[in-house]
Amino acid sequence: QVQLVESGGGLAQPGGSLRLSCAASGFPFSSFAMNWARQAPGKGLEWVSRILTDGIYTYYPDSVKGRFTISRDNAKNTVYLQMNNLKPEDTALYYCAAGMSYWGKGTLVTVSS
Repeated sequence: QVQLVESGGGLAQPGGSLRLSCAASGFPFSSFAMNWARQAPGKGLEWVSRILTDGIYTYYPDSVKGRFTISRDNAKNTVYLQMNNLKPEDTALYYCAAGMSYWGKGTLVTVSS
């Protein structure tokens, strides 16, 4: 069955870094654009990055551009999100999604001193 399992969340200090991973199985990973989205406490879902199937084209909203980097390894069926210069407003539950079809359960990122 389809599975997306996020990992790598945790507590980081402002200005720090975290690397999220999302391991996929049960569908043709290399055929799907992959996304990361987040939901902060009490707020709606916010898309934070997208990478196309070739791993070359990536997209980010202004809120994370220059700080977050999405990448993928099609041989490992895994997508990554490198998050640098973290801010308290990055605190959220982070989800990966295959297209908009399949979603993981999320990994919690907390940015606090």
